[in-house]
Amino acid sequence: MNSDDTARQTYAAEPPPVSEPLPPSENRIFRKWRREFSLLTGYGIDPTERVDTINRRNCERWKRDLLNYSPPVQFMLKHLKLAGVVCTPAHIPCVPCDLTRSGGFSPDAGAVALCQGNFLNKKHMEHTLVHELVHMYDHAVFNVDWSDLRYHACSEIRASSLSGDCSWVREIQRGIFSFSKQHQACVRRRAVLSTAERAVNEVWESCFNDTRPFDEVCR
Repeated sequence: MNSDDTARQTYAAEPPPVSEPLPPSENRIFRKWRREFSLLTGYGIDPTERVDTINRRNCERWKRDLLNYSPPVQFMLKHLKLAGVVCTPAHIPCVPCDLTRSGGFSPDAGAVALCQGNFLNKKHMEHTLVHELVHMYDHAVFNVDWSDLRYHACSEIRASSLSGDCSWVREIQRGIFSFSKQHQACVRRRAVLSTAERAVNEVWESCFNDTRPFDEVCR
């Protein structure tokens, strides 16, 4: 056997190099980095999952800011607590919804849903969150029967009026321009969309003028 044969035999006998597994902590960091890279670039991740994850992150970040720094949100949470209602961040989940809504209140679950990806900006989320917290407040304080259209219409009137949903800026964003009784017209329109015109008409005066727990409507 010549020297070349010996070299080839020696080389063939050597096992291939084996990379050592990463320690658990470094492995977690690597997986996290790889996922962040995928979310950033879209490479190696399902497009729907990527959009849902990004929307959820944005929703959770804005929610955290509003719960900590928004005066109307903090005001509502304070009065819910005074009414005996426990409302933590876990009671306000960010969830995917159809494009026809931005949030909702579930009386059975005692929770408010925020529709991730359906908000124009953080102010839009603030209006939605206050709107749904007004429903939660009404449910606790006034024992609303949601199957009764008059009760439901009353809460919709109050929520639309008190939340900022019907501010002039929000109406402009909807493409609605009005300078005469803009707030009242918006509140009535949105309450009718959620319930029925007859029910809204029957309770309009008393419910529109009821600003509890606020002292007055901020327009």
